[in-house]
Amino acid sequence: MRLSLRFILPLFLVLAVITWATLLLVDRFVEKWFVRDVEIRSQFVAHTLENPLLAALEAGDSQARLDSLFRSATKDERLYALAFCNPQSNMLVKSEYFPPSLNCSGDLLPAHKASGLLRFGNAPIHVSFVGVTVNNKNIGTLILVHDMSYVERRSSETKRYIFYFFALLAVVISFTTVVIAQLSWRGWINGMRAVMRGEGLLRPFSPGVSSELRPIVKDLRAMMRSLESEKAVRDEAHISWSPKSLKEILQNDLAGDEILIVSNREPYIHIRKEGKVEVQFPASGLVSALEPVMRACSGTWIAHGSGNADREFVDKKDHVQVPPDNPSYQIRRVWLTEQEEQGYYYGFSNEGLWPLCHVAHTRPVFRSKDWEAYVAVNRKFAEAIFEETKTENPVILVQDYHFALLPRMIKQRLPKASVITFWHIPWPNPEAFGICPWREEILHGMLGSSILGFHTRFHCNNFIDTVDRFMETRIDRETSTIASGGHYTAVRNYPISIEWPPRWLEGQPPIPQCQRQVRQELQIAPEVKLGVGVDRLDYTKGILERFLAVERLLELSPEFLGRFSFLQIASPSRSSIEHYKQFDQAVRQEAERINKRFGSSTYLPIHLLVEHHSPQDVFRLFRASDLCFVSSLHDGMNLVAKEFVAAREDEQGVLILSQFTGASRELPEALIVNPYDIDQCAAALQIALEMPVREQRHRMRSMRAYVAEFNVYRWAGRILIDAARMRQQHRFRERPRLGL
Repeated sequence: MRLSLRFILPLFLVLAVITWATLLLVDRFVEKWFVRDVEIRSQFVAHTLENPLLAALEAGDSQARLDSLFRSATKDERLYALAFCNPQSNMLVKSEYFPPSLNCSGDLLPAHKASGLLRFGNAPIHVSFVGVTVNNKNIGTLILVHDMSYVERRSSETKRYIFYFFALLAVVISFTTVVIAQLSWRGWINGMRAVMRGEGLLRPFSPGVSSELRPIVKDLRAMMRSLESEKAVRDEAHISWSPKSLKEILQNDLAGDEILIVSNREPYIHIRKEGKVEVQFPASGLVSALEPVMRACSGTWIAHGSGNADREFVDKKDHVQVPPDNPSYQIRRVWLTEQEEQGYYYGFSNEGLWPLCHVAHTRPVFRSKDWEAYVAVNRKFAEAIFEETKTENPVILVQDYHFALLPRMIKQRLPKASVITFWHIPWPNPEAFGICPWREEILHGMLGSSILGFHTRFHCNNFIDTVDRFMETRIDRETSTIASGGHYTAVRNYPISIEWPPRWLEGQPPIPQCQRQVRQELQIAPEVKLGVGVDRLDYTKGILERFLAVERLLELSPEFLGRFSFLQIASPSRSSIEHYKQFDQAVRQEAERINKRFGSSTYLPIHLLVEHHSPQDVFRLFRASDLCFVSSLHDGMNLVAKEFVAAREDEQGVLILSQFTGASRELPEALIVNPYDIDQCAAALQIALEMPVREQRHRMRSMRAYVAEFNVYRWAGRILIDAARMRQQHRFRERPRLGL
């Protein structure tokens, strides 16, 4: 009983303090709620009286009509009094009990506010000043006085009920405490002594442990086992995303599990030119995003060895350590014959799937021999994965549309592997995808993934709708999960990004120096504004539309002749495909045509460089330019936009961004355009060229903050955290069910 009193007395004290504080707050909250209610009611009354007021004012006997109208309105017991003032603050009419201390100006109200809670006699009142407007014409101000006595009555009742509640709560808690203490004190003491001796934790059902304590001891032991065997999966919102945090996820959440990335394009290519070998970093958004992730993960990247000197730099197992200057991971190169590359890469992947997924008005081409090569190459990469894995449950990141069949092939040999497929390009609607002759086989292969990622929620929904149309599966749209053949695939959106800060900024000259150097190289005057576009030479990038926008700008605003030039970097791509050859020729001809029309011996409106540029060179061009134009006709994300933002630590420059890119959903501060609307794009160019420095800074600062926070490490970390959760849930499901 003495112990019970020691607990009950402080409890009573705490409850008393809480009750006192609650009662103090009741008046304020009740008054606030009812004042808000009365203000809304005042607006309603004023709106109701608008037309009658106007009719009374326009009548010959307006005073009599207003008196009658106000007597009728104040029959409501809460509406104490009314008055009406004309626009010159003269009171035209007031009801019988209107307080004489109030006037049309409201000067006598507290703090000179137009509404407030006052005292009139012994009763509280609320005064509202509401302007009366009819047909967009201000006819005066209506003053409404409400009797608020009922608020005090309700506040008093509320405080009384609160006091009764806390008093009853104190009695119930005290009674329960005394009963439990008297019934269980001796058993608890004995049990705790057993636990302190170690008996309870080692033998939870030993005689020394009371029956009341046994469930707690059992839970303690289960929690200790869980802490030892399971790593808590963290919340991405509380992580500062960097290579270090990504490594921590791998070591803690994934317990150091091995990581493999599979892609067609390799991050470093050995090219022999004129008897010398140079290492190229390809112009690929996929490689730009994944390469810093792999440097943080220190895993294995499996890719097609496409360089003409690649074989000279691998070991006996076709491995090469990269980056060349500071190796931190390895590439496993897979060799393809010319026929395999032609059918799998140029044929099915880039003449079939690429135009199928990009709504860019290019007809996809499907050939059975290309499909056979696609299947064979997917199997070849699967065998390379099986050779590289050292455990039965690796984490394998399959990249892009080149390997739609690979996830299912991996699952058939490594059922415990976590296969994360990321589709870097858009996913079309079911009607568009339905023209593919091997649609079911592709969907079946992709559903071998544990996680299937897209850039946007829109593409996720398109994929789910496509599966729903063509496959027999069970779809849970609430969780975006697809069950197929006893296997579950989570369909998620993970907007990809870039590393922050980009390593390509290291050693870059200051921005003014970049601006001088680039203009000297292009032989343009220092005062000429410079726009830049950086793309692969691909028909989905909107390069022709970009040139037409420059031409339209010069047509509509000839003052920019000689004052604005546009630099287009176009990296050669898929040049063996006929459509790409034609596009290459069209781009060159269009640039030449516009230059002939508007250029001179000292000025070119368009500078076209069809050649590979290193990332360092590209970032230097970003820093030298006044604007960057990204006019993709359809793009999963487009990292060029984010790279331009990252390159501008001076917070200057303007980004013009196509609405058909995933990046447009993340960077609304850019000038968002429809690349098919040439006039709109030309107008955006003019706005960008004339935008004040202050507005440029506001826009760029906001975009830089976003890209810095949502960088590529966060993208990879989110995927790996989701994979860790799934692996943890799978381990729980594998445990034997406990009998209850």
